[in-house]
Amino acid sequence: MQLIPDIASFHGDLIDWRRDIHAHPELGFEERRTSDLVAEKLAAFGCEVHRGVGRTGVVGRLKAGTGPRAISLRADMDALPILEANRFDYRSRNDGRMHACGHDGHTTMLLGAARYLAATMRFDGTVNFVFQPAEEGLGGGEAMVKDGLFERFPCDAIFGMHNRPGLAVGKFAIRPGPMMAGGAFFDIAITGRGAHGARPESGIDPVVVAAHITTALQTIVARNVRPIDTAVLSVTQIHAGDAYNVIPERAVIRGTARCFVTDTMEMIRTNMERIARGVAEGLGAQATLDFRYPFLPLVNEPGETQFIADAASEIVGETNVNRNGPLSMASEDFSFMLARCPGAYIQIGNGDGAAACEVHNPGYDFNDEILPLGASLFARLVERRLTDRAGV
Repeated sequence: MQLIPDIASFHGDLIDWRRDIHAHPELGFEERRTSDLVAEKLAAFGCEVHRGVGRTGVVGRLKAGTGPRAISLRADMDALPILEANRFDYRSRNDGRMHACGHDGHTTMLLGAARYLAATMRFDGTVNFVFQPAEEGLGGGEAMVKDGLFERFPCDAIFGMHNRPGLAVGKFAIRPGPMMAGGAFFDIAITGRGAHGARPESGIDPVVVAAHITTALQTIVARNVRPIDTAVLSVTQIHAGDAYNVIPERAVIRGTARCFVTDTMEMIRTNMERIARGVAEGLGAQATLDFRYPFLPLVNEPGETQFIADAASEIVGETNVNRNGPLSMASEDFSFMLARCPGAYIQIGNGDGAAACEVHNPGYDFNDEILPLGASLFARLVERRLTDRAGV
């Protein structure tokens, strides 16, 4: 493994930064302490710092030489609303909030690259360090784009990275074209007529309606999506009632849908609305659908996919880079940035074996061993792209 020696030399600092961020997790658009930390470090490194991009986002800009080309590197900063189960010293100090997806590690790796590049300046052009808020379903990527990310900080390409539990340390995975699914969240509000639990004939039970709608929704994928295509529709919440002896007036169904094609998502929405309304009306109730689409399908540009894979292979060797990695039904709002600018998104191994805890789990922790590896890849992208040689 060919880590950048200067980055490897401050591995201990990276661990300290990462664990400090882990101990102070903040939810989307609330990343005030985290963005303060990021901005302070970028300024100390010598970067031009811009705050409040997409509300709580931070962009650091670093220019060397006179080259006209520019590259952007992106990391996410927000945590999840999860009560942490770990007992180590740097566990979350904010109850009910946890860095259960590794964004603490992603932020630290990008800070490590910024520190190295600012100290060495071995490139010719401009690099933008993009620290994004609110990736976990709140639209931080789209917010930064709408706030003029690419107009204010123009670039030729943008790259992101995410840890992958189950993938061994020292390995990377990527694929050209669609890599991660687009994702939607939905709420179905059902209105019936409340009644005494002993006299159901005098009411319209929204709990029964919710049960029938939930079952019927499963036909959308099973009977409307071609078997060679891929889609997921999951009901994850049903809420109704507060007492044993009261038939409630209202019930709510919530969940998520995932697919790789925008037309498929629109088909899911249309059929979900038809089924919810039709089933409810058939049982004497009413239902309305709120369908939100916070994640586009994540699509890697083929040329930029090859570029980042080549850079990774220089560090860990070609045999440790899977250039045709698996499709993922998970979603990532870096997709909004890739929809506006050529780029690619790569997975870095967080560790395999029995200790490889999945993300979004209360026992998850980012692997500090890979901090200099990810920082080295970010830095190599800049040094390979912004040289006096012809760009890719």
